[in-house]
Amino acid sequence: MIRFLLLYLSVYPLVHYYAFRKIRAAFLPGRRANLGIVLFMALMIAAPIMVRLAEQAGIETGARFWAYASFSWMGLLFLFATISAAVDLLRYAILAAEKIRKRKLALTQVSPRQLFAAQAMLVLSVYGYGLFEAADIRLEHIEIASPKITASTGRIRIAQISDVHLGLIVREERLKKILSRIREAKPDILVSTGDLVDGQLNHLTQEAELLAAIKPPLGKFAITGNHEFYAGLQDALNFTKASGFSILRQQGVVVGGINVVGVDDPTVKAFGNTHAESEHDLLAAQPKENFTVLLKHRPAIASNSLGLFDLQLSGHTHKGQIFPFNLLTWFFYPQRAGQLTALSSGFLYLSRGTGTWGPPIRFLAPPEVTIIDLVPAK
Repeated sequence: MIRFLLLYLSVYPLVHYYAFRKIRAAFLPGRRANLGIVLFMALMIAAPIMVRLAEQAGIETGARFWAYASFSWMGLLFLFATISAAVDLLRYAILAAEKIRKRKLALTQVSPRQLFAAQAMLVLSVYGYGLFEAADIRLEHIEIASPKITASTGRIRIAQISDVHLGLIVREERLKKILSRIREAKPDILVSTGDLVDGQLNHLTQEAELLAAIKPPLGKFAITGNHEFYAGLQDALNFTKASGFSILRQQGVVVGGINVVGVDDPTVKAFGNTHAESEHDLLAAQPKENFTVLLKHRPAIASNSLGLFDLQLSGHTHKGQIFPFNLLTWFFYPQRAGQLTALSSGFLYLSRGTGTWGPPIRFLAPPEVTIIDLVPAK
């Protein structure tokens, strides 16, 4: 968490400075206006930290207001910075072409104010669409045929949610849409692959009750993501249990003739906790004749686990949540989100995530509830 805070305080002020330079070039504001912009930006930089402190103090009303304000601003700012950076690169390329061809081209004749206005309109349009996309929870359906699924067992349907981030922004209204999609699919098993909660847990009783009302015939299973630790591990585990989930922490269970195995997020090490049993040993101990589903928050493939599981279900990346941040997440996790990936042995499915973190929008990374049908091989 300290590392993330240092990264935040290194990068976020630089993005504000870049936007400030663009505003100043477009409007040439006076000294008082400049000071007002700087103070507003300083408040927006500090606000997410204030939100977490308010959460911990139990000041939910103020925290929710500042969460919406600061994270909405964050989304707008990053969209503006991304578009501006792309335009700047284009302008530099055109300037280079002008020097080579020794004549002016049209784009370089546009004034900074006109360019700023055009970029601002595009940002608002994308943000508006992003709000719609974040609320458009899709059912993604995949089917895996395996000889380990017997004809007598028949089809086993698993619903996966991931990265819901219940907290100050993702609340009862969004959760009801998610649960409606789950009910529509009528799964045999429901799994949560981490980050069910976001930050400090306050007043989520209603959300726990809504989740607890979902009762698939073969049960509900959850694992920890990094945010379970940020929220306070014991509080997060209590909420998850109250929501009707069995929590798998380096544990495996047999349900409906398949193995469901869950491992902790690596963040556990930063909090001074370790498990004696490794992922490899845990998987090796499962009944080998059964189809094995591995629940693992991050889409990291352990080479010594290959051959010991048939399907790994993961999340964490959100597919970047806001394009083009998918390029950044791809750098760390090159697996493709929202798509079944064949491994040298078994499969990986990386969810795009079901909720939002930070800005309450998604752009070219729609949220999903994943439906996995395990069927007998023909």
